[in-house]
Amino acid sequence: MRPAFGGPAIPVGVDVQVESLDSISEVDMDFTMTLYLRHYWKDERLAFPSTSNKSMTFDGRLVKKIWVPDVFFVHSKRSFTHDTTTDNIMLRVFPDGHVLYSMRITVTAMCNMDFSHFPLDSQTCSLELESYAYTDEDLMLYWKNGDESLKTDEKISLSQFLIQKFHTTSRLAFYSSTGWYNRLYINFTLRRHIFFFLLQTYFPATLMVMLSWVSFWIDCRAVPARVSLGIMTVLTMSTIITGVNASMPRVSYIKAVDIYLWVSFVFVFLSVLEYAAVNYLTTVQEWKERKLREKFPCVCGVLHSRTMMLDGSYSESEANSLAGYPRRHILTEEERQDRIVVHLALSNESSSSRKKGLLKGQMGLRIFQNTHAIDKYSRLIFPASYIFFNLIYWSVFS
Repeated sequence: MRPAFGGPAIPVGVDVQVESLDSISEVDMDFTMTLYLRHYWKDERLAFPSTSNKSMTFDGRLVKKIWVPDVFFVHSKRSFTHDTTTDNIMLRVFPDGHVLYSMRITVTAMCNMDFSHFPLDSQTCSLELESYAYTDEDLMLYWKNGDESLKTDEKISLSQFLIQKFHTTSRLAFYSSTGWYNRLYINFTLRRHIFFFLLQTYFPATLMVMLSWVSFWIDCRAVPARVSLGIMTVLTMSTIITGVNASMPRVSYIKAVDIYLWVSFVFVFLSVLEYAAVNYLTTVQEWKERKLREKFPCVCGVLHSRTMMLDGSYSESEANSLAGYPRRHILTEEERQDRIVVHLALSNESSSSRKKGLLKGQMGLRIFQNTHAIDKYSRLIFPASYIFFNLIYWSVFS
């Protein structure tokens, strides 16, 4: 039975010293903390006269024989009191009836985390203490010294987080079936270290995107080189995305790292599609040229001849340059006239096609006819777009 039963609520002061913050789990959304939990109250039934000793100290065996506050951790998953080499429980009673009750506890509690800015995020977690049976009418739970009631070890550190702040709060919690209870909060804010993710995620993803741009400098006829490079970068990006998601909970919203990785994946994938377009247009262009040669087989002599005059005559210097050639390379007058006629016919046909608005006369489509120009523009557009994306990304999430 509590002290002063039937009277006003008994005040129970609490202070906490955090020994260590053992781990933070993003997958399970919890944290593990080891702490010293101390309670202070007055029980006049334990008062004793004393002239020499100011207090008497007992171990955990006496705790089962007297009244102690029934404080528990709200939203805790696991907790235990240390028992090496003996139960880590101490009870100190003062002559006027004041009692100090201390325990060393390790608790794993839930922490609701928001990963929308992961890994550029900050998380705020709370460890909540509350009386299990006594409402605020029977037990008044409070921080004994306000914010000074929470002490932390200066050596506390985490591999992935920077501990920014510890502070305490208190409020009333209501349960519809039992009533109002005093609840104490140990709040702490954690900011994630970004350097690990820069090395493991951001730098590899950026390098894969840059590696995919190397294909723009490779000859479009080198099909094995460009295809293998594109497939390698796509598969590597898929591996990076899978590795990041494997260490994260399956949340239903998009994380900051997802935006970066998937945009990088799109850039890599577009570089593969760019070569597919280049290869296709090159094939189409070669097919058209082959069909044209089949339709006018004699055009080649005119197109490759740089010495023929429209009147069918050669200059003296040109004749000397042809002196070493066999006679079969020199065309007769009749053959020359036939090729000139064909060449002029093709020129007239090409001019009429331009006037009709065919693709050969369009400036924008000349880029597609010259497949090397596509690679040339890709060398500028892809890096500029990716740099612009990085500027926006880091300005928004940093």
